[in-house]
Amino acid sequence: MSGQESTERYDSNAINEFTSALFRHAGLDEEKADSVAKILLSADMMGHVTHGLALVPWYLKEAQSGGMNRTGTPEVISDRGACVTWNGMRLPGAWLTEKAMTLALDRVGTYGTVTVVIADSHHIGALAAYLPRATERGYMALLACSTPSGAKVAPFGGRQAVFTPNPLAAGIPTDGDPILLDISSSITTVNRSKQMAREGQHFPHPWALDAGGEPTDDPSVVVSQGGTLLPVGGLDHGHKGYSWAILVEALTQGLGGFGRSDHPTGESLSVFLQVIDPTAFGGKAAFTRQTTWLTEACVNCPPRPGVDRVRIPGELALARQRTSRDHGVILSSSIVDGLRPLAVEAGLVMPMPL
Repeated sequence: MSGQESTERYDSNAINEFTSALFRHAGLDEEKADSVAKILLSADMMGHVTHGLALVPWYLKEAQSGGMNRTGTPEVISDRGACVTWNGMRLPGAWLTEKAMTLALDRVGTYGTVTVVIADSHHIGALAAYLPRATERGYMALLACSTPSGAKVAPFGGRQAVFTPNPLAAGIPTDGDPILLDISSSITTVNRSKQMAREGQHFPHPWALDAGGEPTDDPSVVVSQGGTLLPVGGLDHGHKGYSWAILVEALTQGLGGFGRSDHPTGESLSVFLQVIDPTAFGGKAAFTRQTTWLTEACVNCPPRPGVDRVRIPGELALARQRTSRDHGVILSSSIVDGLRPLAVEAGLVMPMPL
């Protein structure tokens, strides 16, 4: 968030209900509207602002144009109890992923591990927003997605985009707060690149290649000039991010049976969700003994010069989420400016800042 952005806070419950009402007005049923609103708002509450309420105008356009199907249910391609595959029918990704999480949580006590793969979903938002539902019950969760209808990341050594950032997230229970990972196989994301390009910012380092394959720190090259994002590791060790991207595509598109080779258009996501019950393995207490020890070892690790202390992945996101619940969620002026005309169009009153 830039220094010129608003720091006004809004009651999270009021914003959640308002956002759900926007989606209901656009034709989503109550359950789907509530899921989408919840996941987008959760992203803002955690600080993942590029994947939060800033996406509402686009989501509504997709719903109104038919790019996102507003009604219906996923088609069950396969269900073997612990292994489930759906055709998401381009339904709201937040609702589909929440529904998949509910199914996995219902069955994991029986099977120990439950995996749900969703083909042809619409956008699912910030992966970290889904994880606490599993970790608060003592389960570990893995969540990954890819977008076979798009490409902004070149394979290591190449200069033509093949992949999307292909994030992988994990929720890991401990005796205290969970460890929450939400990381992309590219150095940065497409949405972050678009935001920086709009604001006239540059990447802090050459995180991209131009159309000719030369390194650049200009995000607009990726957004509109045929450039590509570099995989994690960049020009030096980018083979690692490249390999990671391939893994995510295999877990999502490969297991889902639908992907790039089918040449989908529009917004088509492939999703992999796995929930793991530690009691089916070495035991819950044994699991959290190890994860808690690891957390404490990292936190107590002497920091390098210029670093105040070592933090745990997800620590800041959870702290921001608590602050948002207690004192209101910060919405930037650009987000608010995007929501106000939508409220007028829907005949709704947007909540006032606290």
